[in-house]
Amino acid sequence: MTPHVWQVRVYYEDTDLAGIVYHANYLKFIERARSEMVRDLGIDQARLRAEGRVFAVTHLEATFRAPARYDDVLVIETSVQRLTPVRFVLDQTVLRDGAPLFIARVTVACMDLEARPKRLDPGLQQGLAAQGFTKS
Repeated sequence: MTPHVWQVRVYYEDTDLAGIVYHANYLKFIERARSEMVRDLGIDQARLRAEGRVFAVTHLEATFRAPARYDDVLVIETSVQRLTPVRFVLDQTVLRDGAPLFIARVTVACMDLEARPKRLDPGLQQGLAAQGFTKS
């Protein structure tokens, strides 16, 4: 199965005084990649919220393997590992020149505006199940 691929450049604001990406910014990078994946599947998150559905990360495991630095071009690969009616588990890898720098397994739940579990949008569930990602 082909992972969803999204690219980002490291800017000065993403780094610490040594020019190395500050650890919390990897979470921002993978969050953006998840949002782009959902968008590429044709799902409008503003519409979902208006319908009473939002996403929340409920679990995250992360491994830092090597630092990214100022001006690096990073590729974030996202692949679905598990899918249920109310949540999905993703593997997300941040790479530079094909080498993994940061690896995360992220569980995302769908919930209503009062934080109660809610079924995933059928279009999103079908898109995630198909894993037909080709857009970058």
